[in-house]
Amino acid sequence: MHRYAYSFESKIGKINIYQIENKIVRIEYNEDMIANSYEMEVTPLIKKTVNELEEYFNGDRKMFTIPIGLSGTEFQIKVWNELLKIPFGETKTYREIAKSIGNDKAYRAVGGANNKNPIPIIVPCHRVVGADKSLVGYKGGLDIKKALLEIEKIY
Repeated sequence: MHRYAYSFESKIGKINIYQIENKIVRIEYNEDMIANSYEMEVTPLIKKTVNELEEYFNGDRKMFTIPIGLSGTEFQIKVWNELLKIPFGETKTYREIAKSIGNDKAYRAVGGANNKNPIPIIVPCHRVVGADKSLVGYKGGLDIKKALLEIEKIY
């Protein structure tokens, strides 16, 4: 199995990108270490991912075309697939996501799934806000969440 990683400085700080075979499987913010089991290499897919992320940060990209590989529980994957349906420039509440996956009361679990999202930005967990539209809970920190929403002219 081919495993590659690359780290670059972006407008929102250091980003690590992980690729297994022909899919992006993880994006991390501000992590110093790259996992040992990955070879440091700029593959064509990693280069395309960096380019699309930079276009997004510059406000020039609204949709990503990167092949991704999501790995998690059945519930997490259901939530993450629902996040992929939130259009650029729009938000949903945790409760709205819970309702759309058929479990109105699972909004706290939706928050937990968001926290475990392995591919932030591309799987747009930053577009999920509190019931009063406030910025709550973001693994990368609320400053990054706010910056991403500002790129999308939401906040």
